[in-house]
Amino acid sequence: MRERAAQPDAPAAQAAFAACLATVLELPIEDVPAPEPEADVADGWRRWLGGRALGLVPVAGAAAFAWAGPWIARVRPAGDGGGEPRAVVMFGVPSGVVWDPTGATTADGWTIEDGFVLAPLDVALAPAPTSVAPPAGGVVEGIYVAPAAGEPVRALESAHALPARGLDGDRHVAGAGSFPSGVAGSALTLIAAEVVESFDPPLSPDEHRRNVVVRGIDVNALVERDFAIGAVACRGRRLCEPCTTLDRYARRPLLRPLVHRGGLRADILAEGTIAVGDAVRVR
Repeated sequence: MRERAAQPDAPAAQAAFAACLATVLELPIEDVPAPEPEADVADGWRRWLGGRALGLVPVAGAAAFAWAGPWIARVRPAGDGGGEPRAVVMFGVPSGVVWDPTGATTADGWTIEDGFVLAPLDVALAPAPTSVAPPAGGVVEGIYVAPAAGEPVRALESAHALPARGLDGDRHVAGAGSFPSGVAGSALTLIAAEVVESFDPPLSPDEHRRNVVVRGIDVNALVERDFAIGAVACRGRRLCEPCTTLDRYARRPLLRPLVHRGGLRADILAEGTIAVGDAVRVR
């Protein structure tokens, strides 16, 4: 996702919505046309989006909506009793603001009025891109568990991996995490050491809260792939996208910086032990 600034010569509501569309679509702002005359701001790009086989789906109960990807909310700034609401890009489960092109959420007290998901008109014609398998393997640099959501994490040299459950001693096994245990992708989380080190100072385990830190392998490319950590067979399920829960645990805002960089959610397929120094390889 690449943030696009609002064009200064357009009305604030139109400029904000256009900037949000350009951001979500990763287009230059100049490629987003002016909205159709006399149309509501949210409906002003309907035909243009239709030409790209896309549409805006209204969200019911937008103030409580959550989505593991970008969506557009229209918000009313604090103390603003008039004028049209302005668009921001939201992200995550729970969702938070990741791009506010006109500063509508700068002051506390803003409220969400409505929201929209940008979606393909026919999902079957818009399959997710298939990633290329990582050409080389990686290595485990850290293993972490926490007894419950929000509790301090504990570093381990090795951990017992339980199929479909998680690492022994972790909240995912006990059902005491922020998200449900026992569903696909809930057993194990990984993050790249390179991402951890891209922050200044580097992310601490209590900030990223992932179970396994690995180096030298593209964890995003492990989605829907079988891989092994040491002798333990695993399967990548989906990206471990950030959310506002992570922001609450961290010392600094992490929601936007970790979009598409938050790691991997995986299943454990066979019982065994994983240890620091184990190889991570595609099977």
